[in-house]
Amino acid sequence: MSKLDELDFENSHTEYKRCLNDRFESAVIAFLNSSGGKIYIGIDNDSSVYGIENPDEIQRQIADRIKNNIRGECLGLYDIVPEKRDGKTVIKLIISSGTEKPYYLKEKGMTSEGCFIRNGSRIENMTSAMIEKAFARRTRTSLSVIKSPRQDLRFEQLQIYYQTHGKKLNDQFASSLNFLTEEGKYNLNAFLFADNNDITIKVAKFAGTDKTQLIENEEFGFCSIIKACKDVLDKLNVENRTLARVTYPFRQEKRLVEADSLREAVINAFVHNDYSDLMSPTFYIFSDRLEIVSYGGLIDGMSKAELVSGLSRPRNREVMRVFKDVDLVEQLGTGMNKMMEAYSPNIFTIYPNFLKVVFYFRTLDSDTEMENPSQRITSDPINDPINDPINLIDLIKENPYANYEEYARMLEVSPATVKRQLGALKKSGKIKREGAKKNGHWEILK
Repeated sequence: MSKLDELDFENSHTEYKRCLNDRFESAVIAFLNSSGGKIYIGIDNDSSVYGIENPDEIQRQIADRIKNNIRGECLGLYDIVPEKRDGKTVIKLIISSGTEKPYYLKEKGMTSEGCFIRNGSRIENMTSAMIEKAFARRTRTSLSVIKSPRQDLRFEQLQIYYQTHGKKLNDQFASSLNFLTEEGKYNLNAFLFADNNDITIKVAKFAGTDKTQLIENEEFGFCSIIKACKDVLDKLNVENRTLARVTYPFRQEKRLVEADSLREAVINAFVHNDYSDLMSPTFYIFSDRLEIVSYGGLIDGMSKAELVSGLSRPRNREVMRVFKDVDLVEQLGTGMNKMMEAYSPNIFTIYPNFLKVVFYFRTLDSDTEMENPSQRITSDPINDPINDPINLIDLIKENPYANYEEYARMLEVSPATVKRQLGALKKSGKIKREGAKKNGHWEILK
């Protein structure tokens, strides 16, 4: 038995369970009805790592219990991942915020005894008023209930992508992938993945830093959005040229945009775009930057801080599922975490109906060009504990009992940034932790 880092305590997005107990489903439901989170099996609630035996069997049990005991469609909303912690195997269950709230226990129904929500590190029963409000807000315009504008759809491309990844679509694939309305007609999910749809994706290139001089305008699409996504990735990979300089005996190379981040941003634009009005993501290449614009803005109830922290809340659950089936999407939230390792949250601009990602091009004479130079932060919030540039000490004075994810929401930065800053402030002797990890608080020392 060993302990996790002392900052890794239970909070509003993290739950520890020593074993798969009878409260497992309520913990899953609470995250589905809130903003998502992670459940670790094999770690006690005091952060002691015990590990588990038979991880394959535990993963099977997790999937079966979610499928059989929870109501509200959960496919595409969770990932089950084995991890090594201090040499022991634990299971990490990553749960996205659900799109069919309220989720509930099958045996209890949509009642206060069957519906749960997260309140900090606690799981609480939802009140009748909360259940009614959540049900009233359940989306009525999901792609699954909107009839496809065409019914003569073909899916040869989708069949090929599944076969390439060792999977086969049987005769009931339209039903299993949720491609049909209740009346048995093809819906917008089917339309998006069909060979013969009318979805077009534009990639425009301009000579300067504005849209006054268009030099190239390509259209992709009119095919499965998987193929369209791959075509756009290939196009932008060509545009993302490599800068090189040889100073004997060394060769310095750097791409205009960090490659993994660009790939994740493109895939996110396809997966999380709002297609209900047949709008599609658009890509703009300027002389100094690349812009990716997707339609729909943030999902209701989600903040920018939650977005950049890697908390996943897919707008289109069925689209996410298919992209995962063909290995375009990894674990929930993984792509955003990769982007935030290379760039700052300033690359995102959020509008009521659109979300824009801007990658300013890097140069050989600079470190990563993470954002508009006019917005660049000159101090380092991770390695500059003396100046405390994110004003964390002031927040601790006002809210000593908050955890790092709650501080992150207040500051609109990622929880990882707050976690590292808390560690730096503690190491420099400016703060200390008093009490238990779950119910303790921070104290200012200097």
